[in-house]
Amino acid sequence: MDYHSADLVARIEEAHVYAAALRTSLTAAENLSQRLGARILLKREDQQPSFSFKVRGAANKILTLPDDDIARGVICSSAGNHAQGVALAASKRGIPAYIVMPEATPTIKVRAVEALGGRVVLHGDHYDDAQRLAMHRAEAEGLCFVHPFDDIDVIAGQGTIGREILDQAPDDLHAVFVPVGGGGLAAGVATYIKAKRPDVLVFGVEPADAASMKAALAAGEPVALDDVGTFADGVAVKKVGDITFGLCRRHLDGIFTVTTDELCAGIRDIFEDTRTVVEPAGALAVAGIRSYVEANGITDETIVAINCGANMNFNRLGHVTERTAIGDRREALLAVEIPERRGSFLEFCQTVGERHVTEFNYRRNDPTAARIFVGLELHQGAADRHSLIDHLKAAGYGVSDLTDNEMAKLHIRHLAGGPASDIGHERLYRFEFPERRGALLRFLESVGVDWNITLFHYRNHGSDYGRVLVAIEVPPDTAEVFDRHLTDLGYRHWDETDNEAYTLFLKG
Repeated sequence: MDYHSADLVARIEEAHVYAAALRTSLTAAENLSQRLGARILLKREDQQPSFSFKVRGAANKILTLPDDDIARGVICSSAGNHAQGVALAASKRGIPAYIVMPEATPTIKVRAVEALGGRVVLHGDHYDDAQRLAMHRAEAEGLCFVHPFDDIDVIAGQGTIGREILDQAPDDLHAVFVPVGGGGLAAGVATYIKAKRPDVLVFGVEPADAASMKAALAAGEPVALDDVGTFADGVAVKKVGDITFGLCRRHLDGIFTVTTDELCAGIRDIFEDTRTVVEPAGALAVAGIRSYVEANGITDETIVAINCGANMNFNRLGHVTERTAIGDRREALLAVEIPERRGSFLEFCQTVGERHVTEFNYRRNDPTAARIFVGLELHQGAADRHSLIDHLKAAGYGVSDLTDNEMAKLHIRHLAGGPASDIGHERLYRFEFPERRGALLRFLESVGVDWNITLFHYRNHGSDYGRVLVAIEVPPDTAEVFDRHLTDLGYRHWDETDNEAYTLFLKG
């Protein structure tokens, strides 16, 4: 352990954080532990007053500065969580706090900073843009710049999490997983744990589309990424710090990267054990643990995940829910070509069998072949997906796997279809039916094959009832029989043939 690491350990042990921050709990994730076969503990930094660990570093920096250094106030740049920490710590000190945040910062974080007394300026697309303005103002106006990660006092404040973990965790602790943005949390936690318990593994976890620490470690120095994904906005940093890079290079045992879908599954995992909805960055460690355990066959080990924040914008919950099943490897998204004839939907569902259909999008646009966008339940992850595709191909269907196609997941699934010009006597209905495994197959069997289905949209959202939009070609000479059949089906339904949205976008 070199001088800088020893100095940091001493600073962590002497850090002044608890005037603004809390000593958070280490909670057993019972459901996740059972699924993974390992003992997973969650370090609950979502319990902080600002719902993020960042208050620790801000408090240690601001509460220990001499009065002369902060006479005019403090300024920082942040995607949100550091901003709240600075605003809260500054309020404890009774000084103004100026916060420069990227323009894409979720509204919930902006409002939270303002509620704590922070004076917010929105600037730039990413953290680095906000940082340049904040540093310029610090120099021009004599303000104290509080760096979100590349400052030894800030790192020491974050490192108190590592001290608490060693106090709270059992002696058989195997590994700690730490989210990585600029590297301040990982640097502090890894340095302290390796100094006190060198046998404990410490891994960093980054989003695959914002892996600035992984790039730095590969290059041997901090490097700027050309672009970063903003789904996990709390860690959307193009370039890690010089101080944090040096400490992470010495003390981290490795870096894991995870996808957006895996983050969404991690959010779900944490919710099921804590009933807390963390932000995407807050689920990084859990997503990393899942990758580590599954890839290495880890069992019966004690592993800690740091839940670093819970400042989730409510409007993002729909997107998270949409992607969770894929991230959990419980859903496959496929484009399947089936014959354009009566009964082909039913035959396809019979081929799929009792496997749960999670989504079904179709609009007739060719007289001989139909292309459907379908979501299907998986039971054994990627291996099950491959065997499912092989099964469908063996049955004569043309299949394209879209499960990992980002554009398909974001857009195409909602746009499949369009007007059809060659359909006559089309009628449009909404149906509701009790949602259970095999429900869609039973629905199609009830509809029968006497009338041609020309449009179909279904998405399972985990509710008690499935909701389907169906267009059916009903020649006039069969209309009376069809109406009686519709009544006999017994499903709640609504005739939407005259709905304006249908007329504008779908009707031929």
